Amino acid sequence: MAKIVCVDDDKDILEICEVILTGRGDEVFTALSGKEGFKKVKEVKPALVLMDVMMDDFTDGFNAVYEIRKDESVKYTPIMMLTSVNQHLPQKFGEKDEEFLPVDAFIEKPIKPKDFLEKVEELLSLKKEEINVEGKK
Repeated sequence: MAKIVCVDDDKDILEICEVILTGRGDEVFTALSGKEGFKKVKEVKPALVLMDVMMDDFTDGFNAVYEIRKDESVKYTPIMMLTSVNQHLPQKFGEKDEEFLPVDAFIEKPIKPKDFLEKVEELLSLKKEEINVEGKK
């Protein structure tokens, strides 16, 4: 069972993520904005963060990711962007943009449950490897 923070301003997306993830035994915490999400991440110290990009504005998720990466207590937490930003902006974002946007994975909305679960498992494995290397729980 992993603690996962889902951040999205769409309550339907939060509900879908919650149903899928609690179905596999995870504990899910939700937030409706980047600022609220950052606070929740600091509070919960999750094994994974799922972050939308466009919430309060077009860059809310980006800003939250930068804040997470600057905070020593949570900076190594894997982050997956769940987004439809590529449908709205001319610049296409993806995993190759790691220097510009330091996230571990992108999933385009609408979410395909199989792809979503595979990516979640992959990122949770990264967190487990980090814990084993550092010798921490």
